[in-house]
Amino acid sequence: MRASYDALVDLFASFENFLSRLSIYSGLPPTPALTNVLVKIVVELISTLALSTKQVKQGRFSECVLVVTTVD
Repeated sequence: MRASYDALVDLFASFENFLSRLSIYSGLPPTPALTNVLVKIVVELISTLALSTKQVKQGRFSECVLVVTTVD
């Protein structure tokens, strides 16, 4: 159970990193390229949440977080 908790903490730390970048980018004047980056960040967050939710329901959360946090 501790491994799952640690994996969840790591996942939310990754979200924090994404959201801090989103905060930085959102303060800049919008351009098509910036909008593209912002959309990609939000899509990745939603995709990660969807994958994590699916894995939690299947009881494989620790495996999922390991894959998500090691992919760059």
